Amino acid sequence: MIFGSQVLQIAHMEWLWVILFVVVLLFGAKKIPEISRAMGRARGEFERGKQEMEKEMKEITQAPSKKEESEREKLIRAATALGISTLGKTDEQLREEIQSALKK
Repeated sequence: MIFGSQVLQIAHMEWLWVILFVVVLLFGAKKIPEISRAMGRARGEFERGKQEMEKEMKEITQAPSKKEESEREKLIRAATALGISTLGKTDEQLREEIQSALKK
């Protein structure tokens, strides 16, 4: 019972020393630099993967807006070719006017 209460009284910095001591016992002092390098490389790979995913998500979210712009440009080009005014009209209005002009 006394041991349990003593463990709870160990401060944060002391826990770091306890963990470091256990790591040295498990792996040996010569392995610690190798383990540190491996952890650093793993973290670097994780960060690169995270950046790639963020880049892909950004491209995916921006792709529809580019598609909408190109569709709007197509509507304007078609309406202009048919002599339809495009000022202040929505895409739906342009589609309706283009369809009615093509039916004539």
